[in-house]
Amino acid sequence: MNTHSSRTIGVLALQGDFQAHAEMLRECGVEAIEVRSADDLQRIDGLVIPGGESTTMSRLCDRYGLWEPLRARVEGGMGVFGTCAGLIMLAKNISGGTRNFAQSTLGALDIDVARNAYGKQLDSFEANLDLKGMPQDASKAVPLHAVFIRAPRIDRVGEGVEVLARHNDAPVVVRHQKCMGAAFHPEIAGDTRLHQLWLDSLQSDAPSTAESASESAPSKNRATRALQSTLSAPAGAVAEARH
Repeated sequence: MNTHSSRTIGVLALQGDFQAHAEMLRECGVEAIEVRSADDLQRIDGLVIPGGESTTMSRLCDRYGLWEPLRARVEGGMGVFGTCAGLIMLAKNISGGTRNFAQSTLGALDIDVARNAYGKQLDSFEANLDLKGMPQDASKAVPLHAVFIRAPRIDRVGEGVEVLARHNDAPVVVRHQKCMGAAFHPEIAGDTRLHQLWLDSLQSDAPSTAESASESAPSKNRATRALQSTLSAPAGAVAEARH
């Protein structure tokens, strides 16, 4: 049963696959709005930071003066869910950044990540993951399908950060209180369960991980979405971010 209908969730819409995340949030029963300004941040109960180009998003946050209000909301207890590039923006420390650009992060998760550690676009891959708390009944325990595109690798997990899923023994989904990060793109596979887990954490009386994970089966209408999806920033923005 959906318990999130009264919430408004923002999706950082500077660059990346923000529209697909908004669609998935609506499938979870919440109002989803695109966030591009400090005023937008004041209207939401939680924020999703999508995949895309983390350097581009970081520079655009600089340009539009979003870092200070973002940090203020997170420090004030707002929950955040970051995927792929969004995970990088949540990390405490990053490696593999652009040499001539000091990339900022929110530091909301005590983790170290390495950018693009799983390879280039041609090295993209898919994998089925066992998400912590998934129901044990074999008839219901559908693995979480994950799409990795130029994915970051989590190299260190700090005290208090929970690992919810691993791939080849490396953490790929982590959570601390209301902040959660994934190294892949759940919006491409169309499985809402990871979004639901995060939405549950925004409630003071959040249900168990198992209850949330079994709430919905994967939606197959986006399973064949192209890996490129809408991940590319406008050419000018990407060029600027890489210089």
